[in-house]
Amino acid sequence: MSWTLDRLMRVACALLLVLGLAYSVLAGTAQAQQLPAQPETVATAPVTASPAAQPQRPLPTVNVGQIGQQPVSMPLQVLLLMTGITLLPAALMGITAFTRIIIVLGLLRQALGTGQTPSNQVLLALALFMTFMIMTPVFDQAWAAGIGPYLDGTMEFRQAWTAALEPFRGFMLAQVRETDLMTFAGLSGSGPYATPQDVPFSVLAASFLTSELKTAFEIAFLIYIPFVIIDLVVASVLMSMGMMMMSPMIVSAPFKILLFILVDGWVLVVGSLAASFNPVT
Repeated sequence: MSWTLDRLMRVACALLLVLGLAYSVLAGTAQAQQLPAQPETVATAPVTASPAAQPQRPLPTVNVGQIGQQPVSMPLQVLLLMTGITLLPAALMGITAFTRIIIVLGLLRQALGTGQTPSNQVLLALALFMTFMIMTPVFDQAWAAGIGPYLDGTMEFRQAWTAALEPFRGFMLAQVRETDLMTFAGLSGSGPYATPQDVPFSVLAASFLTSELKTAFEIAFLIYIPFVIIDLVVASVLMSMGMMMMSPMIVSAPFKILLFILVDGWVLVVGSLAASFNPVT
């Protein structure tokens, strides 16, 4: 019993000693944290501005913060700008030469009977390159008239927008048909027009798109004729030989490809498409 009490006393003394040491350590840490940190002196070399360094000019801003006399909140401004950016590719394809080119190339692939060869990606790449080649003068005029002065800060956004659209208006007016233009003018109730500048841009864009569709199908019809003749000849030969179970498309496909290669079809089609657009007057 005495041994047990003696052992308990020793354990209690050890615990008190450990608690005392821990308290002293914690107290010293708290005092060190309360002391203000001494600033470190670091010798730094004086920074000298380079003579070649020039202040960068801020990018121009498009202000849609007010419609009429009513202010527009910032979330609505962001929504309007994002909507305009998403509609920009569709607008560029609808007011450029892209529509006519991609339709003719797609119908040419069907006339050849090669299925998905060339692929859609190849046709789109070819159509985009041709569109850029044909529309380069229009893009240059739009840059010089509106986009360049706006980026330089010498023209406001509304004036620059109107000036940049004028070359596109001239291009579309050179391609549009009068019947299509009068049709959409009657639908909108805004015709007739005294001068081409009086035509609203929405009416001009819609009539230009339908005119391009009609022109594209006319060109595709002329391309289809030789391939249809080959199909008829092959089908007649197969019928005369009694091979009615064989598909004429399988037999005529190599002959159509051979004919297309012999006449250098891709260069002929691309050159004809580029020459089919009327010059801007």
